[in-house]
Amino acid sequence: MPARPPASPPPSAPEAARPGARRGARLLAPVLALAAVAVAGCGVPGGGGGTGADAEPGAPGPSPAAAEAPYWVNPDGKAARAVAAHRAAGRTAEAELLSRISTRPVAEWIGPDRPEAEARALTEAAAKAGRASLLVLYDIPHRDCGQHSAGGAPDGAAYLARVDAVARGIGGRRATVVLEPDAVMHMVDGCTPERHHDERYALLKAAVERLKRQPLVTVHLDAGNAGWSAPENLAEPLRRAGIGAADGFAVNVSNFRTTEESVAYGRRLSALVGGKPFVVDTSRNGNGPYTAGDPAENWCNPPGRALGEPPTPRTGDPLVRAYLWIKRPGESDGECRGGPRAGEWFDAYALELARNAR
Repeated sequence: MPARPPASPPPSAPEAARPGARRGARLLAPVLALAAVAVAGCGVPGGGGGTGADAEPGAPGPSPAAAEAPYWVNPDGKAARAVAAHRAAGRTAEAELLSRISTRPVAEWIGPDRPEAEARALTEAAAKAGRASLLVLYDIPHRDCGQHSAGGAPDGAAYLARVDAVARGIGGRRATVVLEPDAVMHMVDGCTPERHHDERYALLKAAVERLKRQPLVTVHLDAGNAGWSAPENLAEPLRRAGIGAADGFAVNVSNFRTTEESVAYGRRLSALVGGKPFVVDTSRNGNGPYTAGDPAENWCNPPGRALGEPPTPRTGDPLVRAYLWIKRPGESDGECRGGPRAGEWFDAYALELARNAR
């Protein structure tokens, strides 16, 4: 991850550049094979359904109310695998804790190797279960300023080809796409060199427009978090990145800012970009941000954090379309505080998040 301003630690980008074997090849067969037993938990922005908050810790699946909600839960997700491993080893307490994660919908981060096939497999599995998909595209060139989650497409043409592939893979199925965590903010804070800015704005705008050609896709541009920069600094960059054609924006992706301050930040930003609605990542904000350590590292696997509000479209605020788990709880931010590479399962950390949940 990039060097962070000491006064405003922003989010960790949750998924590093990851080997293709952990992405498309792993997902394609199991996702389709297990689609019939998929469960769901969260509403698509604009959709109806249950809150996804009804599953009791340790239950094998969500409650009937949660099962009525439109977002799909991948039955072959890392949290589900961890639950199965703990149960097989007789560690029922640990399995019950991690069921607080495994029974709820988390975003699927599309990998670079087989984007069309992966997007198709995920959305087809969700559709067969009567659900929509929650996807993240995180492949912008010069991603993460060369730090923990460095990588991305090698150039603009390759990036647009991958976006096109994802759009073709989604086809006519329902999906919500969170577009490029950190990409706009890293231009605002200067982490991404100025020479890349014009191309990045053009790529983001083109990505929004391409994805919106799919009839049942909603697109939310990432817009940082309440501890990173003032909303006034984001308005013009978001306009240049295509917010006008997008359905809205996303706040607090991979960060720990409370829901209250995230909503306040989002409402201020919305007023500056034409009243666009937004979604809030509540995956790990149950105890708010960590403030005891080095501010430059407080985004990376901070101790004492907790799962936040379960995913739901029922926020009580017409501007807040949903609380979502965009960052995948239990996956490492990077090789810090005993964690593995960014995006890999960090069992001890997952257990702590679940144990601290209110």
